[in-house]
Amino acid sequence: MELLLSHKTIRKYLAKGIGDDVLNEILECGIRASNTGNMQLYSIIVTRDSNKKELLAPFHFNQPMVKNAPVILTICFDINRFSKWCSLNGTRTDFSNLLWLLTGTVDASILSQNICVAAENRGLGICYLGTILYNAPEISKVLCLPKGVIPITSITLGYPDQVPEKTDRLPLDAVVHLEEYEDYSDDRIQSIYLEKEKLESSKQFVQENDKENLAQVYAEVRYKSGDNLYFSGKLMNMLVDQGFVFE
Repeated sequence: MELLLSHKTIRKYLAKGIGDDVLNEILECGIRASNTGNMQLYSIIVTRDSNKKELLAPFHFNQPMVKNAPVILTICFDINRFSKWCSLNGTRTDFSNLLWLLTGTVDASILSQNICVAAENRGLGICYLGTILYNAPEISKVLCLPKGVIPITSITLGYPDQVPEKTDRLPLDAVVHLEEYEDYSDDRIQSIYLEKEKLESSKQFVQENDKENLAQVYAEVRYKSGDNLYFSGKLMNMLVDQGFVFE
């Protein structure tokens, strides 16, 4: 409980490698995670090579930890392996559809969090890289991912070279609904986000971006519509090409 409640995202790492025994133990903990039908519809790409990191960095918006971390894990939805097994054993396969993509994405996400908890338990720091969905086609080429393998998330791993503050979270009663979903009134919404808006870091975000409030920073600067549509289009084209969704 203490480990989970004290989680901090680590973006700076010591120049210290992660031994194979430690990494393998962490990955073993990952694959013990729950998954759909015990099919394990995922694969993990381990990147340690500095040249490969150089190739990946631009597609993660050149965030420093991509090159600084001793290990990058790219977690993928993978129907390729399971489909080949089925085909070799005389079955008809039709796994290129939205349901299987979502199923494998859930499996890959649970795997990822098991890995992160195991890594933190061994004294390592982690950082999720959401940028992978923005540039999934390009990252797929760098990592030579075949058809049926879609990158879902990336995680940087390393021994921490910083002690950041814990990131704020919404209060529990803001996200928990008992028995049925209780929609939010306007007053409740404002109350839920009040503490986040009062943080000095939030006020700084607002000031730096010349906005009136924190919601505007999120919707108009950090995750603005034009960017969302552009990256959504790239990802959609990739999924259409592979047959997981249809135009």
